[in-house]
Amino acid sequence: MAVTEITNLEFGKMVQAAASKLSSKAEFINSLNVFPVPDGDTGTNMTSSMQSGAQYERREKSTKVGDLSAALAKGLLMGARGNSGVILSQIFRGFAKATEGKGTLSAADFVNAYANGAKTAYKAVMKPTEGTILTVVRESAQEGLNQLKKTDDLVEIMHAIYEAADKALQTTPDLLPVLKEVGVVDSGGQGLVFVLQAFDESLSGKSVDEGEDYKPDNAEVDEMVNALDHQSVQGKLDPADIKYTYCTQMLVRLGKGKQVKQKFDYDTFYNYLAKMGDSLLVLNDDSVVRVHVHTEHPGEVLSWGQQFGDLQTIEIHNMVWQQEEIMEHDEEVADEQTPVEKARAKEEAKPQTDTAVIAVASGDGIVKLLKSLGVTNIISGGQTMNPSIQDIADAINNSGAKKALVLPNNGNIFMAADQAAEVADIPTKVVHSKTIAQAMTALLEYNPEQSLEDNQKNMEANLSTVASGEVTNAVRDTTIDGRSIKKDDYMGIVDGKIVTTDPDIKTAAINMVKDMLDEDSEVVTILVGQDGNQETAKDIQAAVEEVDDELEIEIYDGGQPVYPYLISVE
Repeated sequence: MAVTEITNLEFGKMVQAAASKLSSKAEFINSLNVFPVPDGDTGTNMTSSMQSGAQYERREKSTKVGDLSAALAKGLLMGARGNSGVILSQIFRGFAKATEGKGTLSAADFVNAYANGAKTAYKAVMKPTEGTILTVVRESAQEGLNQLKKTDDLVEIMHAIYEAADKALQTTPDLLPVLKEVGVVDSGGQGLVFVLQAFDESLSGKSVDEGEDYKPDNAEVDEMVNALDHQSVQGKLDPADIKYTYCTQMLVRLGKGKQVKQKFDYDTFYNYLAKMGDSLLVLNDDSVVRVHVHTEHPGEVLSWGQQFGDLQTIEIHNMVWQQEEIMEHDEEVADEQTPVEKARAKEEAKPQTDTAVIAVASGDGIVKLLKSLGVTNIISGGQTMNPSIQDIADAINNSGAKKALVLPNNGNIFMAADQAAEVADIPTKVVHSKTIAQAMTALLEYNPEQSLEDNQKNMEANLSTVASGEVTNAVRDTTIDGRSIKKDDYMGIVDGKIVTTDPDIKTAAINMVKDMLDEDSEVVTILVGQDGNQETAKDIQAAVEEVDDELEIEIYDGGQPVYPYLISVE
């Protein structure tokens, strides 16, 4: 039976099916992610991203597919993890832009929206690489446009899009040499193919191959419980510091009502409100305009809206009052705290610095090192534990600072950090450090008296002065750069490239460091992880000293997961 229109019911089923499909296929997608090393987590990242999007879509009360698309895009963006998760969020951001205000989607609406998603994804990536998820979305979007010339049956079109995506996926090894060398397709592209397969199965009425049932996590419930059981970060904000008292929201039905005096013009409407407060959002289509603004004059905001149409919904919240209630709650919690808990709360309540220096890291020892070098806030994460855009944005917004610098310390976190910087409430710059070693070196150039821009420039200029080495074990047999790697072998990885492998961890580490040394080397730093030990670290030190006894060698207990030894050479 032909389907020529996607309603809110069909769209909701498609989204939930995609989340479920990715959840069941996450480990398979992970197994494909062998670049640059065979320890990937693309499936985990894309699943987490899609689940966040599905939760937002499910909570959206509107029955308009355009609104549901916007909710999906918002959830994907805020929950996006890793590069593939961020790119997936951009695909549906473009999709949502093209479906704004639409109650249902025709075949042309759907195809054009998906094509717009492909364009948006390409624009989001500074240097697009073919042979990735970008190739899959571009080729499948083009096939959708081709099919639209032949039919308006969405079942046929969606199946063609899915098949084109799968065909494009099979070409990724020919476009990205490392994939061909290892013998796998692109993991991010495979994730998108599963999303489109779920859409295809859902639209055609087939039994969706879900694997385990998709169940949303309890993040929202946990957040509510935490708010009741613990002192909040918001409780540290003085109500007197709130510049504008009233959070004011309204939905205006344009051209309707008794007090209409003006024809809607976006710039005129926006510029007037921009003078009345901050946190301004103005979203509109042909029939309505939605406003969110923090202001001291909510009545004037509503009166302004009435000049363009009648008011359908109004929400006004006194943020100072809300803050006072939060502080009263925190005082009640504090009364129940032990002396140790009160001391900790007092320490945490100290005024923050003008600039927050935020780093992504794991391991108690590494955290202490980074804080000793000037880091003010830590986001727990790293390899296999990429924080989401929301995680990073929350760390920025809750820092209590006026501006922020973010050190991702992992290339797979760059896109999430860049997106978080864009949506953060305070000016934020990202120092694109790929490793903990780079972060430590960059922090030596940090100057709290300088501007964000100057600090970012100077810190990033220092990144190239350090070589970063990582020792970890392979999770599967593979071949990379002509090097045969056996499962459980130890790999020495220098700045993302595998330089040595060996069944013995000590041998792998020593050979890696020797490869890193040159005539300009002065300092070698060894960070011992959870699976490492001081004895082996000292053996590595001794071996390095035999090569050059003038080197300064420092050993620290990093406590990091995944990598038994992180070693840098400067």
